Amino acid sequence: MAAPYAGMVMDARTGKVYYSENADTRLHPASLTKMMTLYIAFEAVENGELSMDTLVTISQKAASEPPSKLGLRAGQKIKLRYLVRAAAVKSANDAATAIGEAISGSEAAFARRMNRTAKEMGMTRTTFKNAHGLTESGHLSTARDMSILGRHVLYDYPEYYNLFGRKTADAGVRTVSHTNRRLLDSYKGADGIKTGYTRAAGFNLVASAERGSERIIATVFGGKSTATRNAQVEKLLDLGFRKAPSRIALHRPGKPRYYGNAGTGGGTQIASASQTDSRARGKTIRVVTPSVKTSLRPQMRPVPDAPLLVAEVKDDINSLLQEAQKVEVTEIQQVAAASIPATATAPAASVKPVSRPKNVVLAAATTKPTPKPKVAQKDAEVVSRISTSGGRHWGINVGRFTTKYAAEKMLLKTALAEMATLDGSLRKVVSRTQGHDANFMGMTREQADLACRRLQARQVTCFMIGPS
Repeated sequence: MAAPYAGMVMDARTGKVYYSENADTRLHPASLTKMMTLYIAFEAVENGELSMDTLVTISQKAASEPPSKLGLRAGQKIKLRYLVRAAAVKSANDAATAIGEAISGSEAAFARRMNRTAKEMGMTRTTFKNAHGLTESGHLSTARDMSILGRHVLYDYPEYYNLFGRKTADAGVRTVSHTNRRLLDSYKGADGIKTGYTRAAGFNLVASAERGSERIIATVFGGKSTATRNAQVEKLLDLGFRKAPSRIALHRPGKPRYYGNAGTGGGTQIASASQTDSRARGKTIRVVTPSVKTSLRPQMRPVPDAPLLVAEVKDDINSLLQEAQKVEVTEIQQVAAASIPATATAPAASVKPVSRPKNVVLAAATTKPTPKPKVAQKDAEVVSRISTSGGRHWGINVGRFTTKYAAEKMLLKTALAEMATLDGSLRKVVSRTQGHDANFMGMTREQADLACRRLQARQVTCFMIGPS
């Protein structure tokens, strides 16, 4: 029995829908599921739960997942970045399970986190049961929800989006190839996102393409083959580009709130309001176990027993002023006495400025002027080379790509994400036999160093390029 068809076309810039058919029918998403697995991995890295260089130990469960897979062994240790590449490019099931277990401790807890994140995004008809998307009872989604998820992947983590368009990638243990190179090669502007196939789901695909300032997302569920699915997606992308305006304000989707693993395996429980009222999408209610028995109001810090100095209230304000003047006179007398020799007669105390006694001799009056040292006349120096440390002869590299288009795209995305340090620099693609280098040039050494450190903090590969 053929899987049911569903499709949707969305303007990625605004979320406006140009076409939908069975878009709200709950169907098997297959490996489209991995978009959410990877989204949560990006979120976990961003919030410091782990890093791309974290070593993940492969469990027996992850190693035993059926193909498509990377071929990992139980007990093997591998960096998270290689698991992410394998899941995004090859759609490896063992890598997806390992990612979920590394973040949440178990695939079941990770699935609960996936579902909570989906509800925060407004994916109201999606239920995840696993991290890879293999057919499981109740593991369902819709063309609309997967289009929403693809849009969040694109705009919430643009620094990682290029993973979904790589034709090949180093997955640590071996190089993996993209599951849909045909569409990437054949359709102008196509740069991702994710394929999926199981017998129950059919051939699924969420694809995105960019032409000029326009970007379209097209989703297909239930294709009969890779070829027919790709043909339908190309048809839907064409429809989207025909209807999309060239100029329109970008309205990014609201990024879901971050909760980490809270509520996925105990502790604070989070119930989505959209489960009980479909009109309350996006709202959440915190249900906290009432374990606090006393008030949380801060207590006053204890102080040692000591008499408090309190200013006595005077009935007559004038008496206060006179008392303050007496204190001022006493202070002036002390200062004057300290500055006059013992044999001198101290001037009478007064609130008026007191002239310096004539018998006070300033030390500077008897000091002989120090002769200035003679400076030998130097010959004029001849500068043969100007230092480049302060000149704009430095740059940075943010990656090497298989196509010039991909390098230019990375430069543009990086410039938009890091405008503070890259403003005024020159975007330059250097084509070599090994690939196309994406460089920013025309920077000082300090600017290049700062830009690289900021980009590396965003998990963007970067190194400095010195003056040639």
